[in-house]
Amino acid sequence: MVKGKKKDVKKKDGKKAAGEKSEIESSLSTLPDLQNESVSEEAQAIPEAPDKEPEKEESPVQPLPSIHEEPLLAQVIIKSYEGEQVGDFYEGKGFLCFEGGNTYKGLFSEGRMNGEGTYTWADGVKYEGTFTKNVLMHKGRYTWTDGSVYEGSIQNGLRHGYGVFRSGTHPISYSGYWCNGKRHGKGLIFYDQGQTSWYSGDWVNNVREGWGLRCYRSGNTYEGQWKKNLRHGYGKMKWLTDNQEYEGQWECGIQHGFGTHRWLLKRMERSQYSLCNEYMGDFVKGERHGYGIFLYADGSMYSGEWVHNKRHGEGTFVFKNGRIFEEAFVNDLPVKHPADQGSSVEDKKLRATSTRKHCGTKSKKNTTINDLGGISVVGSDIAFDVSVLLDLLPREDTEEELEQVKLAVLKHISKLRETYYFYSSLGCSPSPDGTFILTKLQFWRFLKDCGFHVSKTLAAIDRLLGDHKRLKDIHSPEEILLFRTFVSNLVHLAFHIYHEELKDEVPHLEKCFLKMMYRNVLPSACCVQGILYSCEEFTCFARSYIGKCWEIYGVFCTPCPTPPFEPTMKLRQFLWMLDDFKLLSEQLTVSRVLEIFVKIGASLPNICGVNLELEMVFLEFFEALLECALVYVTEDMILKKEAQDNQKRSSFEIKFSEETSAVFFTEHFPPQPPRPHEDTEPAHQPSLLETLLSFSITPGESKDDVSLPSEGVKEEQEEQEKELTDEAKEDEPKELFSLWIRQVEIFFTTKFFPAFEHEIVLRDKRKEITKQNAELAELKKIQAEEMKRLLAEKEVEEEAKKQEAAAAEEALAS
Repeated sequence: MVKGKKKDVKKKDGKKAAGEKSEIESSLSTLPDLQNESVSEEAQAIPEAPDKEPEKEESPVQPLPSIHEEPLLAQVIIKSYEGEQVGDFYEGKGFLCFEGGNTYKGLFSEGRMNGEGTYTWADGVKYEGTFTKNVLMHKGRYTWTDGSVYEGSIQNGLRHGYGVFRSGTHPISYSGYWCNGKRHGKGLIFYDQGQTSWYSGDWVNNVREGWGLRCYRSGNTYEGQWKKNLRHGYGKMKWLTDNQEYEGQWECGIQHGFGTHRWLLKRMERSQYSLCNEYMGDFVKGERHGYGIFLYADGSMYSGEWVHNKRHGEGTFVFKNGRIFEEAFVNDLPVKHPADQGSSVEDKKLRATSTRKHCGTKSKKNTTINDLGGISVVGSDIAFDVSVLLDLLPREDTEEELEQVKLAVLKHISKLRETYYFYSSLGCSPSPDGTFILTKLQFWRFLKDCGFHVSKTLAAIDRLLGDHKRLKDIHSPEEILLFRTFVSNLVHLAFHIYHEELKDEVPHLEKCFLKMMYRNVLPSACCVQGILYSCEEFTCFARSYIGKCWEIYGVFCTPCPTPPFEPTMKLRQFLWMLDDFKLLSEQLTVSRVLEIFVKIGASLPNICGVNLELEMVFLEFFEALLECALVYVTEDMILKKEAQDNQKRSSFEIKFSEETSAVFFTEHFPPQPPRPHEDTEPAHQPSLLETLLSFSITPGESKDDVSLPSEGVKEEQEEQEKELTDEAKEDEPKELFSLWIRQVEIFFTTKFFPAFEHEIVLRDKRKEITKQNAELAELKKIQAEEMKRLLAEKEVEEEAKKQEAAAAEEALAS
């Protein structure tokens, strides 16, 4: 406690008051990643061709000096005091000098620095803010001698809560949350004066970790997961300078795992088609390595094995005219050339890139030669293959059947293109060139919207249409379908669904196709059902969980009992999974789960009830989980989770005016819409005085006489009230989707995924125990056999001794 004495009287303070620089024992760590922050931590873009130079990274900036740590107050000797006193205690305003040159000017209470004040260290470092019993607390401002400034929340002298730091010697500024002197939580940091290089996202102990957006000085951007300042996990990188982008898995800053890389080529002059090469598959340390599919800009496609960015191993190449070439590749070249191409022209096509048809617009009709030698008016991008179906029809009608079904497709080609474009763009961010490619997940949604699953399950349709060498790819949600494959699948589906109903109709394929178009596609296509694609915001959010859920789906799949014996999941296994994860509750009961199966169309109700032996494809599995999340997570669980999150956040959050960087921070972290039962700040209610002042005063009357609003003002107020009501109605779906997002987040992150990880641990333990039991049983078996052998040997020895004794007795008797 600081007591008042005469000037120049030296006395030790029993509390921490101020400290000389040499006496400070720092309990804070500096900010090392700001010292060594490189403006260009961009990953190299994968070259489109093996011989292309990789993208050069920007030259890094020079290492930055360390950011100052907060000085601590320590035991010092008071030199002099000027100010108010009450008895022997400093009370009120005063000025205090310490030995060594440190000073304090501000409020005192009971002999302690308490309230607003300014503390200045001998080396020039200054703190302006609030003191609580000699401790720097709540809100304050640090200023260092080089011009660096921190303004924000303070706890125990450390940066803690929301605050803004600006370097005085380098163009670095950080706006966001701190914890014990370190950046921790949401925050935005700028690395240059022009604010072209910045990071906005999660921080953990001064390093980028969690989800964040990084914009580089070149304009390249990365948005996704981080770990220890490196891209790690799922994320999307865009190389603006090289017109490339990658979306998928990262490991230690390098593309590693499953992902999609696109090369956006320049549009040819007067060309109506966009150019884009795309690879979707496995990456190893930044290279295409493993299994993958490459879509060339001209519509050609290669699917097969890759080694170090080159096609190597078994693969299938589909030419833009639909012709299929299956052969082994070695060092990016086919072992054998296509049989009907003696020259090297087709080999060049394997590597060439030209225009690819725009999937979402009408393309110019091309005249091509079909497989039977006739002329077809159907373009090469819809040169579908129906040879398997033609083999099932009379041979003399083959040519007529093929021509008629092509004319039927051409009749509805506009609707088919519109449908393909609509479903291929579901849940996708805007494409730079306006093109999208349909995935199996989106194709399943199309089949369910059009009611195809009523005749055959989606798993059976996959089995019917699939022609895969790898069994695990039959039900893969990431499989891509080009437009010609989409049309070909529809022709095959039409035949298998309506073959029996129209078996006497001729031409048969045309009748089946038209029946399907008028009964399934035309009335129902583009009317999306199900929760996954119900809202663009919700779809983008839910897609972040697809990768992990696909992994879980694969773990719980079992081989199908019928050919081709691919892994599949049944409704019964889904229920067992929920039971194993301890997710069945009072809300999410078995009967409620069965209702969800019917709701998402995975099971169709009938007289006998729900068939638990029906197979589920991944779309049905994922949508069932989303519906389970909305049932399982209650309002009480949301409130409990929010209370836990609030405890983790700093209790000292300061709201004060922010400059340009803080405004930018607000733009990147907009306030979340209020959730149900969440305490929000009420709207401002005007006082009686404000209401009276808002009315106009009629000239010539006393100021005490207040005129009432006119009819025009009333009408204007009514219109405003109506607009507010309409806006409230428009906001209702947004609030609903916000609630869904919160429920799904809690379900997956706190319940489903942890339960899966626990199940994997249990499985590993069970395997280990089973292995140990097997080894123990084997050891016991060996021991038993050894004991049996020893007993047998002992019996043989005893028998030999008996024989010897008998022989000896006979010898004596004789």
